[in-house]
Amino acid sequence: MKESNDVLVPPHYRRLKRGPQVVLPKDIGMIIAYTGVGKESVCVDAGTGSGWLAISLARIAKEVTTYDNREEFIKIAEKNKEDERLGNLIIKKGDVTKGIDESDVDLVTLDMPDSDMALKSAKKALKDGGYVVGYLPHMEQVKKFVSTLSKLKFSEPLTIETIVRDMLVREQGVRPSTKGVWHTGYLVFARK
Repeated sequence: MKESNDVLVPPHYRRLKRGPQVVLPKDIGMIIAYTGVGKESVCVDAGTGSGWLAISLARIAKEVTTYDNREEFIKIAEKNKEDERLGNLIIKKGDVTKGIDESDVDLVTLDMPDSDMALKSAKKALKDGGYVVGYLPHMEQVKKFVSTLSKLKFSEPLTIETIVRDMLVREQGVRPSTKGVWHTGYLVFARK
């Protein structure tokens, strides 16, 4: 058996082209688990990047629309969408701080600089009880995001960080690896 210090990335992610930083499976799993996204869910994702989060949501949701304002990222996401054959994923060029076309959605994910600036648009797009999730790399962003959530009267705010430690399993003993995926970003959840 091959020993590895790298955190395993599932095969379906290894197929995807990667450009800008991506939301990793450990955080995608938490988004899905905490929001209850399923086969009848309609989702909006902002900050498409390479499309990993949007593609993961599209694998299980009814429909996903993802927005990015950078053409080079849209091209990568379009290629990944094509390779995954996801007809329920719509990729749009646009700035969600100025508005979201969709309405009555179950989930809006925000993985972009100044995500707090998109919360008004997210609230307008969400149905009552729908979730907004911010993926934020810095605690200062979390503070601004949560403050804006409060001002906009979102409920049930929750901030978490997911840490993954892979284990070395060897004949001489089992212990945590010295490598792993530690901090990637904070996840902030709230409901309309």
